[in-house]
Amino acid sequence: MRTSIFRGLLLTATLASTSFALAQTAGQDVKDAGHDTAHATKKVGHATAHGTKKAYHKTAHGTHVAAHKTADAGKDVGHDTKVGAEDVGHDTKVGAEKTGHGLHKLGDKVTGK
Repeated sequence: MRTSIFRGLLLTATLASTSFALAQTAGQDVKDAGHDTAHATKKVGHATAHGTKKAYHKTAHGTHVAAHKTADAGKDVGHDTKVGAEDVGHDTKVGAEKTGHGLHKLGDKVTGK
């Protein structure tokens, strides 16, 4: 029985001493909370900066690609316009030559040649 009382007292003393060793003052708790808040704020700031830079780079890349596509489309449209104008000019020339040739033949018929 003495052994169980001794063990009980030893257990009580051990638990009491560890609870005092683990307890912090209110000031230490506030200080730890301040450090945790500062750390969390720093992490949020870094994440925000990273997200902003990533969005900027994606926007810049998209703008660059759009500019190139617009330039390529402008070149294609310009080329097609040039080719179309050349075709129309050629067709007009051929039509004028045929008209002139037809008038010449008509003139020959009228004069009896």
